Amino acid sequence: MPPTARTTNSAFDSLIARADDSMWIVTTVADGERAGCLMGFGTQVSITPRRFLACLSKTNHTYRVALRADHLALHLLPADGLALAQLFGAETGTEIDKFEHSDWQPGPHTLPILTAAAGWFAGKIVQTNDFGDHVGFLIDPTAAQAATGDAPPLRFSAVAGLRPGHRA
Repeated sequence: MPPTARTTNSAFDSLIARADDSMWIVTTVADGERAGCLMGFGTQVSITPRRFLACLSKTNHTYRVALRADHLALHLLPADGLALAQLFGAETGTEIDKFEHSDWQPGPHTLPILTAAAGWFAGKIVQTNDFGDHVGFLIDPTAAQAATGDAPPLRFSAVAGLRPGHRA
């Protein structure tokens, strides 16, 4: 019996959850407005040249700021970074300034860099692609600080129960 869309979707969701990806926070700035969010979909997509695809929900405040921006910063969260994930994932920038509740410093391209991150990179947005309810921002890394130590990153399984500030 051929699989139905429902069984295929269920199996796909189960496989993705088991992959248990590392969690990232995206920050950006445009016209003096800072924004940041927990990113659910992102991955390296090329070795030469190095490229990273950061996907942002169209309903997200950070997405609207990123559309006007030239650069993004991506922060790898440490395993003990759940509070930061909650701030950037369960709150919305349309209601609070997340940066008033987190430690950060100005970084390359005037991007806000979260000091509690395990490591980060900043990069130029070289292309955007509409993927449905998310838009992919293709990033060309221009600056980076490697993760310190061998501590594991925060994983999707640790944040799976968060209620997003906006529906995806």
